[in-house]
Amino acid sequence: MLRGAALRVTRPRVAVLSAVHAHPHADTDSIIDAVRRDVPKVSHQAVYDSLRALTAAGLVRRIQPSGSVARYEARVGDNHHHIVCRSCGAIADADCAVGEAPCLTAPDDSGFTIDEAEVIYWGLCPGCSTAQSSSSANLA
Repeated sequence: MLRGAALRVTRPRVAVLSAVHAHPHADTDSIIDAVRRDVPKVSHQAVYDSLRALTAAGLVRRIQPSGSVARYEARVGDNHHHIVCRSCGAIADADCAVGEAPCLTAPDDSGFTIDEAEVIYWGLCPGCSTAQSSSSANLA
């Protein structure tokens, strides 16, 4: 994958790419922890540099829901969106409801060349929804 994207193959890049594949929607600290299991002495900067290079090469996607730290995923090249829990911050993928990138055609593009659209659904994950329902029932 790295060579195919014209990136030099380095131990930190391989470890970062593996960590992102193994931990979808992980934040940088979680990726650093996962990488250090394989490359114990890797620096924070090497992980940040690897994430930046992998994102620029299109091998990794960076998302940052409002109020959240940046997160990374290996699911790239499709038109999927995300669902974010307002309570615990859990993130799940959501396939596009209408299929092939229709949201890339804005009714008025104001002269912009649009190459990406981001849709984020907000709500409560099943665990937080159940907990909220339980606490509401206890108050009644």
